[in-house]
Amino acid sequence: MKKDSRLSGVLHILLHLARKDGPVTSEALARQMDTNPVVVRRIMAGLRDQGYVRSEKGHGGGWTLACDLSTVTLHDIYAALGNPSLLVIGNRTESPGCLLEQAVNAALGQAFEDAEALLLSRLGEVTLAMLGADVSKRLRARGGSHALEDVHAA
Repeated sequence: MKKDSRLSGVLHILLHLARKDGPVTSEALARQMDTNPVVVRRIMAGLRDQGYVRSEKGHGGGWTLACDLSTVTLHDIYAALGNPSLLVIGNRTESPGCLLEQAVNAALGQAFEDAEALLLSRLGEVTLAMLGADVSKRLRARGGSHALEDVHAA
């Protein structure tokens, strides 16, 4: 089953933007993310609508941050993506009248709800600034520069 990695990808892109002084094109971000620029533009348009990024057209244009990283949490970005499903597993629903299925679904359903509540709570505790600080710490430990290419070095 394919995992939805949009949240991880968007956070990655936002951290790239935080490390740049000027606009970054969809093409440059797509190269860093190993994806298509259309995918980047589609995701970024939603973030623009929520006020997290800005876009500038034309020569020298691209995407820039429009928010204070210390006030934006991972939960905020998750919500801006439309609250995608957090868990890739779910209850069986083929035989809703089956007492066995009902018992299993009741037990699993509560576990799923508890897991989602915990994850959403944790997402609300981490800001983009905290992620940026972690990147800086990792760069210092590696002895690399702050260039996008160095951030992606193996």
